[in-house]
Amino acid sequence: MNKERILVSGVQPTGRLHIGNYLGAMKQFVELQNDYESYIFIADLHALTTLQNPKELSENIVDIATDYLAIGLNPDRVTLFKQSDVPQVTELAWIFNTITTVPYLMRAHAFKDAEANRSEVNVGTFDYPLLMAADILIQDADVVPVGLDQKQHIEITRDVALKFNRIFGDVFRVPEPLILENVQTILGTDGRKMSKSYKNTISLFSTDTEIQEAVMKIPTDSKGVNEPKDPDKDNIFALHKYFTEGPEFGELRDKYEAGGVGYRESKEILIKNIISFISPLREKRNKLAEKPKEIIEILKAGGEKARKRAEEKMKEVREKIGVNIY
Repeated sequence: MNKERILVSGVQPTGRLHIGNYLGAMKQFVELQNDYESYIFIADLHALTTLQNPKELSENIVDIATDYLAIGLNPDRVTLFKQSDVPQVTELAWIFNTITTVPYLMRAHAFKDAEANRSEVNVGTFDYPLLMAADILIQDADVVPVGLDQKQHIEITRDVALKFNRIFGDVFRVPEPLILENVQTILGTDGRKMSKSYKNTISLFSTDTEIQEAVMKIPTDSKGVNEPKDPDKDNIFALHKYFTEGPEFGELRDKYEAGGVGYRESKEILIKNIISFISPLREKRNKLAEKPKEIIEILKAGGEKARKRAEEKMKEVREKIGVNIY
């Protein structure tokens, strides 16, 4: 493991994780845990912008931690923690507020989307990129695994780091986004980006029945079994790229292009392969869920480590900005 390189990323505890979350970022956490010193956090403060039910949030935090462990994160190699256990990030986010302009933040895609879909946008949603920048920069991240749709947030983080360093002197590393070339936007069951807000997801730990119901809802055109179909424009085939492997994938593509496979058969193959992928993860998660106290202890230990590291960075920040007079 290259302990000189730091990886930081996280996910909001706002509901069940879906296969888009896994393919877009979480899979990378597992694959890279031996290559970096990794800090993976549960973004409970970010979640407050949309989730303001304390019981649900508390349950979601433990659920997401369980999910992380079920996909293969090893707490002996990865620091898994809760964002709110590192209060220094909110202190740093405020400092970033003071050097960031309103017009700059108004260009953020997430804010524009929220503004288009809501009559009023809370300040937390508007300020989201700066809290995210604090999460990343306070741990001296070198890389941040994200989906393609999150790349702008990393660009904002880089801009903030560079601006702070320019004003106050070098303090922060400038991180790079880490995006898998073959994983970009994961399509949902309606052909749009897979998102909980669109209700078009396939949950990462779905039952076999839930998988079948979700896949069967994927819309198709009216082409018959023997008619050629373009696999690169088909919503079902978009998911085959991640769950159908080897000769089966090549044969299916050939049948799409030449004719000889119907959409129902394609869906049945996809269902079979998603079930094959999810079943062992689901079994592991069910066993972990029987020991919630152990999950909480892992989070507490991770929080202590991340908080200690963050405080060391904040000592340097406070010195640079001039508030450390004692």
